[in-house]
Parts: sequence; C-alpha cells; structure tokens
Amino acid sequence: MFEDALVNLYTRDIEAGIRFYRDLLGFRETFRTPKTGVPTHVEFRVGGFCLGLGTVEAAKRAHGVDATPGVPAMVVVVWADHVDREFERLRTAGVPVVQPPHDTGNGNRNALLRDPDGNLVEIVSKVG
Repeated sequence: MFEDALVNLYTRDIEAGIRFYRDLLGFRETFRTPKTGVPTHVEFRVGGFCLGLGTVEAAKRAHGVDATPGVPAMVVVVWADHVDREFERLRTAGVPVVQPPHDTGNGNRNALLRDPDGNLVEIVSKVG
C-alpha cells in the first residue's frame, strides 16, 4: 500500500519558486537537497498537502525527463480565509495575475495567478 504522496513541480528557477511558495504563500519548508547551496529539490507543507519543487536539470539528470514548467495541465489550489485580501497582497508583490477574484456560483470565490515558472495557482475561499 502507498503511505503518502506529493505533487512535484519542475522549475527553471528554484530560488524564485521557494520565495513564492514559502515566503508569499506561507508554505512550511520540510525538506531540501542538497542541504547547503542552491537546492535541486525542496518540499513544502500546508495543512495536509505536500508540494515539491525540483529543478529541470535534476529531472533530466535523475529521471531522463525533459520537464516543461508552466504548461497549464494542472493547477495548485490553495484555500484562503479571504481571497480578495490574499489576491491583492500577491498582486502587489508582483505575482502575475491570470484572473482576478470572482464568484464561481458554487459558494466559492476564486482567483488565478501564476508562480515564477508560469504554473497556475488558484486561491479559493468560501463566500459568506
């Protein structure tokens, strides 16, 4: 049986990814390799969710994979207490906006942004 899982995003600039997920979104760093210098892989947690960042170079070296960050085949969804407030904070910090906060008609309010590699990041909160 499987015990745990994570989503791993490949990145061209792992330091920019760390600043985005750790410093702007507040994810807690739980692992990095190597421990000193510029890492090739870092893992973060928020709630029960684990997100990994791995460099494009590490994907090629370790797995023979040509990774292409930013192709919108997936989205990282992050729940917030107040989408509008978090959206404004992230927009002011220079995070690229795809779609400003809007009601989705299912009791949620959502906004779409992009991380430093162009991956979609959706922030969501309940309305009312």
